[in-house]
Amino acid sequence: MSEERRRALLPAGLSDLLPPGALGEARAVERLMQCCEARGYERVKPPLLEFEESLLAGAGSAVANETFRLMDPVSQRMLGLRADMTPQVMRIAACRLPAAARPLRLCYAGQVLRQRGDQLRPERQFAQVGAELIGSDSPAADAEAILLAADALLDLGVRGLSVDLCLPSLVGSVSAALGFDERQTRLLGEAMDRKNAAAAAQIGGSQAEPLLNLLAVVGPLETALPRLRFLALPPAAEKQVARLAEVAALLAEAHPDLTLTLDPVEHRGHVYQIGLSFTLFGQGVRGELGRGGRYFADCLDGGREPGTGFTLFADTVLRAIEPPRGLARIFLPLGTPRAEAEALRQEGWATVGGLACEPDAMAEARRLNCRHLWRDGAAWPVSPGAE
Repeated sequence: MSEERRRALLPAGLSDLLPPGALGEARAVERLMQCCEARGYERVKPPLLEFEESLLAGAGSAVANETFRLMDPVSQRMLGLRADMTPQVMRIAACRLPAAARPLRLCYAGQVLRQRGDQLRPERQFAQVGAELIGSDSPAADAEAILLAADALLDLGVRGLSVDLCLPSLVGSVSAALGFDERQTRLLGEAMDRKNAAAAAQIGGSQAEPLLNLLAVVGPLETALPRLRFLALPPAAEKQVARLAEVAALLAEAHPDLTLTLDPVEHRGHVYQIGLSFTLFGQGVRGELGRGGRYFADCLDGGREPGTGFTLFADTVLRAIEPPRGLARIFLPLGTPRAEAEALRQEGWATVGGLACEPDAMAEARRLNCRHLWRDGAAWPVSPGAE
């Protein structure tokens, strides 16, 4: 392999984002953020690196195995490079904005880096866009987070959007009521998440039936929710289902055309969530557009406050929308008056200035991928061949 090719290699899961992809990501991220800000969410910007003990405290411990670590040459303390921005926003709410009025609405955008990818998301570095609503435990807060995520994606042009609702702690509630220990509960959760009825039946034995019944409750919300409510569940699980029904009613009232599905035992990827959660999908798009749900955020006094929110994955979102169109490029031969160039930019052109006197300005415009040439005070279309 030549030295030039070796220099072009990047580690697995990392890639250069070239035109027009880089433009598309920047525009998509900004538009998503504008949608959040228009609904009262204020932007915060956490740092890329934090001290390991603070970054991985509380909810951050859920992504400890995905976090890159390095030594800070200044403080001689270990730092972590964020693998997820949600724990950072929780820290900001608790440590920097403890006196701010609740519910606190914050939004954010930035790059994250993870130690490894997976089959659905091989990328290790990608942009996150998200919003958190901290300090409210009401069903209206859950509905607001889901509707904001859906509205932002629909506004961006995502087609065939669907929202899959789930209850990550439901299996644990049922297992605890049935008397299973911590290990059995963990194994049952893994089997249920994989929809492996045989494994769940083997682990649960004669008491597995209430759990196995949950596996049949998957599908469109309007048909799956009545089946879920019909099941005989312990009080803690019934409370979660009742909460789901309240939020579903709010969603149907606010956005009757939104496609909602239900998979009550799904919990993969919902590492912080302890209540109603959701995953967003686009028609014909590999992977998740985003996910979110309810959690508890740590407070300075040692207590916890309720929160809900979501994170969108910019790389997947880009695959779900039309490629961006850049500004129309126009070539300005060397010597074009500055005032004319500025007027063209004000009209929406991207001006590409010549750096030498070109004998064939049309050919130079074509070479530089400009569709127009500025000549004699007018924009001339660039011909496909020689003049």
